[in-house]
Amino acid sequence: MKTEHLKGLIAAPFTPMHIDGSLNLTLIPHYYQMLKDNDVMGAFICGSTGEGVSLSAEEKKAVAAAWADCTRDDEAFKVMLFLGGTSITDCKQLAKYAREIGLYAVSFTAPFYFKPANVDVLAEACKEIAAVVPDMPFYYYHIPVLTGVGFSMFDLLRAVDDKIPNFAGIKYTHEDFMDFQSCLAFKNNKYDMLWGRDENMLAALAIGAEGAVGSTFNYAAPLYHQLIEAFNRNDLDNARAWQLKSIDMIRLLGKYGGIATGKAYMKMVGLDCGEFRLPVKNMTSVQFTAFKEDVQALEFSSFCSQKNVLIA
Repeated sequence: MKTEHLKGLIAAPFTPMHIDGSLNLTLIPHYYQMLKDNDVMGAFICGSTGEGVSLSAEEKKAVAAAWADCTRDDEAFKVMLFLGGTSITDCKQLAKYAREIGLYAVSFTAPFYFKPANVDVLAEACKEIAAVVPDMPFYYYHIPVLTGVGFSMFDLLRAVDDKIPNFAGIKYTHEDFMDFQSCLAFKNNKYDMLWGRDENMLAALAIGAEGAVGSTFNYAAPLYHQLIEAFNRNDLDNARAWQLKSIDMIRLLGKYGGIATGKAYMKMVGLDCGEFRLPVKNMTSVQFTAFKEDVQALEFSSFCSQKNVLIA
């Protein structure tokens, strides 16, 4: 199966929730439109940013159905469902559901409780899940900082090559540029390698990345469009300046508690996705006030995502 190499920005959306922590599915059509308005070409749903590990299988299906419903007539917008990593059985059932409702692709990460003993065992797990949706692109999601599974992805490609016909590529959320470049070059750029570290995008572009999946693309897509455009015209001074702006923005995630800070950024662009579920800690109202001041000091409004504004 020959799959498309995706280019441009793919957002990793937050899962919208009400104040009581229940799903707020009515927000998803507005979310999709905002991504489109800001020239984002796809969504990687129910991943780390989307709290996939904190959702039940039925909730993941409900989120997936909401995205499928509002993007069904938009073939250019690619929706990829993260299946999970701890239960192979659940992953297979979710993959079949993603196919039924017409999503573009599915993705799986390494089991992180009972971890695979070696890369060949991981490849077998990928093969078992991918086999139930043979006509859908299947992506491996490499995020060792969360899974604790840090096998070389070059070794994984060697293990799956010609054994999983619909293995499309890897969502690569790690900082091993040697491994990433080796994967890009594997069999003459056979596999789609999607970069997953927003704060290192410029370095990834320099070694050949063309597509990226990121959480900060939800609320700062124009920043990354400017970075990519500067890089493409060989204006490295401006490209570095935009990357540094990205880093300054991302530093606030650490300052205010981590991944949940992303939903605070979403409030700043007018799309209130609620808060993260336990065990993730959300910021207090006092912290949010201080956060807004820090965000304004970044001149956030000059590069943040806008609603109902098409990028030329």
